[in-house]
Amino acid sequence: MKLHNIKLAKGARRSEKRLGRGMGSGLGKTSGRGHKGQRARSGGGKTPAHFEGGQMPLARRLPKIGFNNKRFREEYAVVNLDTIAGLDLQGEVTQAALAQRGITKSTAPLKVLGRGEVTKPMTVHAAKFSKSAIEKIEKAGGKAVIV
Repeated sequence: MKLHNIKLAKGARRSEKRLGRGMGSGLGKTSGRGHKGQRARSGGGKTPAHFEGGQMPLARRLPKIGFNNKRFREEYAVVNLDTIAGLDLQGEVTQAALAQRGITKSTAPLKVLGRGEVTKPMTVHAAKFSKSAIEKIEKAGGKAVIV
């Protein structure tokens, strides 16, 4: 047996539909497309998934609702007091010092939150502080400086 002798099994291939070749073929006249309408026309039926046949689409029937502020919101690099206390930074805590140690990204402004306790007095420079963070820093004898 050689490649040029190989034949497909009987029934493995179906002959193509020959449309519009007379009534005797069973696919004459309308060629299996039915009578009239969009899908009977040439190029018919190639409509987008959201097309509703000329009816007002759902997206336009429903009212516009809501507001999204993502474009304008300010992203902060958030750090808790327990993270700062665990670093053993002497005296002043700045965003640059935290970024150098890999705790924050240097681009986003810093916000300090109040989880954890502060035992040593330190000066913390940040864009924002939570109320509890300010209280704990000042209770330990330090300062919370808004940059």
